[in-house]
Amino acid sequence: MEIEKIKGIIEAILFAAGRVVTINEFISALEINKDDVIAIIEKMRQEFEEQNRGIEIIKINDGYQMCTKKEYYEYIYPIFDKRNKPNLSNAALESLAIIAYNPGITRAEIEMVRGVNSDATIYKLLEYNLIEDAGKLDAPGRPTTYRTTENFLKMFGYSNLDELPELPKYRIDENQQIVIDDLIEKNNKKEETDIEQTNVEEIQDDNEKNIEAPEPERGNEVKDEE
Repeated sequence: MEIEKIKGIIEAILFAAGRVVTINEFISALEINKDDVIAIIEKMRQEFEEQNRGIEIIKINDGYQMCTKKEYYEYIYPIFDKRNKPNLSNAALESLAIIAYNPGITRAEIEMVRGVNSDATIYKLLEYNLIEDAGKLDAPGRPTTYRTTENFLKMFGYSNLDELPELPKYRIDENQQIVIDDLIEKNNKKEETDIEQTNVEEIQDDNEKNIEAPEPERGNEVKDEE
């Protein structure tokens, strides 16, 4: 099958599906191997970008989806104004971050980290389809666990959770307070830089003080005529 025909089929599948289509589904439909599927789709993604198309193909875990570009949202939403854009509070974002970095976490564990009741925020995140039920924990009471959804990845522009920013290093001090080691290292480096800069300036000032002013050049003396 010609490459251009395969591209057309892939585009048609993505458009009609309106969801993430897995690589295995493409393999079954096109009857080509996994490496070829990935190579062709990645080529299509590059072409869409180069042609400045209004749509793009995004990678979500082990699959791909066609969607509109984020920068065109303000032009699209008036047409679909019945759809509510998620409006996340700081509390919801905080809970969402905890779940994203700790898939399979329970409500009680989330509340232990946050220190407050999280029923309302979890309900809101479930309503927006940003998190989902990840099953029951094998523990007394069998509490529900939560994880982020593919919709979370699409909203925040990640292909998978491995792309999440690395968390800063922290520790608990003797007062049971969280201490961010990365911030301490940065502050220490800044102090060292300031000290070095001060020393350099002091040395420059001392050198300037020790430099003797040059004597003015004497002009040729004019002898009085006798």
